[in-house]
Amino acid sequence: MDYQEINADTIDRWCREGWEWGEPISHEVYEKALQGDWDVLLTPTKPVPHEWFGQLKGKKLLGLASGGGQQIPIFAALGAECTVLDYSPQQCESERMVAEREGYQVEIIRADMTKPLPFPDESFDLIFHPVSNCYIEKVEPVFRECYRILKKGGVLLGGYDTGINFIYDEIENQIAYSLPYNPLRDRALCEESLKNNWGVQFSHTLEEQIGGQLQAGFRLTHLYEDTNGQGNLHEHNVPTFVATRSVKE
Repeated sequence: MDYQEINADTIDRWCREGWEWGEPISHEVYEKALQGDWDVLLTPTKPVPHEWFGQLKGKKLLGLASGGGQQIPIFAALGAECTVLDYSPQQCESERMVAEREGYQVEIIRADMTKPLPFPDESFDLIFHPVSNCYIEKVEPVFRECYRILKKGGVLLGGYDTGINFIYDEIENQIAYSLPYNPLRDRALCEESLKNNWGVQFSHTLEEQIGGQLQAGFRLTHLYEDTNGQGNLHEHNVPTFVATRSVKE
C-alpha cells in the first residue's frame, strides 16, 4: 500500500473541508508580519519563541512538510529566502496562492519526505518542521536528511506528537489502542483508519524523535511541551506534543 498517496489525498480532502492546518493566513496577518508583529506554531497552541530563530533576514529557510500558506508567508515577510516542501497538492497550491497575493518569491516543491530530500548538502540555514511526522512510518531517516542539508550551525525547529493521542478513542475518554500505533502492521486498524478518514498515521516515541535527532548529529538546545488545544486531554492539561530546537555543529 502506498500510504503516502493515501495521506496526500486525505489531507487534500481535509483542506477542502476547512481543516485548521490548511487555512492560509490573511493579508492582514501578512501585513502585521511586515511590521514585525508575528507568531508561528510548531505545535497546536504555543507560539515558537522568537529567539529560537535568530535573525531571519537573508537566511535560507526550508519549510519541511510545512505547506498551507501559514508559516512560510511569515518567514518571507521577515526577509528569509524560503523553500517549502509538502506532499499535499492542496497545501502546495495554498502556498502558491498566498505568495502570488502578497508578491513574494517562494520555491514550492511537492515531494515525499520519506525519500531523500531533493537538495544538495548544506543548502539551508534553518528548517521549520511542524507536526507532520505522524504521517510517516520511520522518522530517523528524515533527521539524517535534515542534518545533511543544513549548513554548519544550522537550526532544525520541529514539532512532534508524543504518542499519547494515539491510545485514546476519538472523544478521549478511554484507552482504545496500544502503542506503537501502526496501521501498516495491523489490518483491522488500517481498515478502521481508512473508513474514518483518518489517513494512515503512526505513533512515535521520544526515543525515536529526540533520540533520532541526537543520533543524526544534532545538539538539542531547547524544548517545550504543548497540549492538543481542545478536547478532554487538553482540559486536563495533558502534554501531548513537544517542540524542539536543535543545532548542527
